[in-house]
Amino acid sequence: MTNLTRTRSRNLQSLQSEIDRLFDSFFPTSRESSDGSESQASWAPRTDLIETEDAYHIRLDLPGVTKDDVKINLHDNTLSVSGKRDAEAEDESAEFVRVERTFGHFYRSFSLPRTINAEGISASFNNGVLTVAVPKSEESKPRQIEIQ
Repeated sequence: MTNLTRTRSRNLQSLQSEIDRLFDSFFPTSRESSDGSESQASWAPRTDLIETEDAYHIRLDLPGVTKDDVKINLHDNTLSVSGKRDAEAEDESAEFVRVERTFGHFYRSFSLPRTINAEGISASFNNGVLTVAVPKSEESKPRQIEIQ
């Protein structure tokens, strides 16, 4: 029997790995712990960054996480989202055939421009998706100049 290998799938996996590596270089998953040493998160949620005329919207996929397990902080124009997803208790007699889901601590941080309204930041959690809205300050919004 001949094993068939789909090269195209392997190339897509390679591309996805390269994109993940690129995003990790822009949005590192490491953070400083309270004692000043750097600790590594177990996983980083997939994220969409959206800019509108009035605000930035950050959406993070957090399936299996409750809003009580998530912390959002803003310090020196860096927004950080961290938390934990616990492993599900399984029957000890069950044997895993494949494990792809990750559990443990997660961390993402985002450098925000100085032109945000920090007091107006809000967050909502719906169906495993955390959405953080970061409004722009009035000075940074585009405005129409009337010609006289």
